Amino acid sequence: MIEAKKIVKKFKSGSSEITVLKGVDFFVKDGEFISIIGRSGSGKSTLMYQLSLLDRPTSGSIEIGGKSADMLSDKERTIFRLFELGYVFQDYALIPELNAIENVMIPLLEQGINKFDAKKISAKVLDRVELSDKYNNLPNQLSGGEQQRVSIARAMGHRPKILFADEPTANLDNDTSLSILKTFKELHADGQTIIMVTHEPEYVQYTDRVVTLFDGEIVRNEKN
Repeated sequence: MIEAKKIVKKFKSGSSEITVLKGVDFFVKDGEFISIIGRSGSGKSTLMYQLSLLDRPTSGSIEIGGKSADMLSDKERTIFRLFELGYVFQDYALIPELNAIENVMIPLLEQGINKFDAKKISAKVLDRVELSDKYNNLPNQLSGGEQQRVSIARAMGHRPKILFADEPTANLDNDTSLSILKTFKELHADGQTIIMVTHEPEYVQYTDRVVTLFDGEIVRNEKN
């Protein structure tokens, strides 16, 4: 599903340059649930941003589903992300003026799906994440765990090939975090490919494979 080779990512910091990723090779098979772990500053989120086409590496190559990301223009990358990929972020990234079902509808409407069908699909995925009674609630009327489940519903509504989750439990208590991981596990059981960055080592038990980063390099890559 994903094959990344020799990924290098550098950032400028004043007059100096920082290398965050140092020639990383990474692959994901169709249907895998992978966790990426490591200390703060190890390059976890930076790697995910390269793999998910939210950023471009300084050098190296990335293929997703046999398509070379290097050959895509910025516009083509945006369209590819919209139709093929799903995203769950630690800050939820919900639009505060829109209720739960409207937030979930956004990517579907952007894909050109009509409003009636988009609302129908959104209701179905909100039901799946146990928010059937929260359709009309604004984000500030939802708990952190409920907001995160809305973001998961939004990410999975268009059935993406790959679901990326960047620290999805970072702002949640333990019980709520386990509920979110249970949702991911159910999606995975249905065949969803998932890549999750986490700082909680105990959560990797829910995944098929654990990739450990240290100082911008993969130091461990092992199956659960």
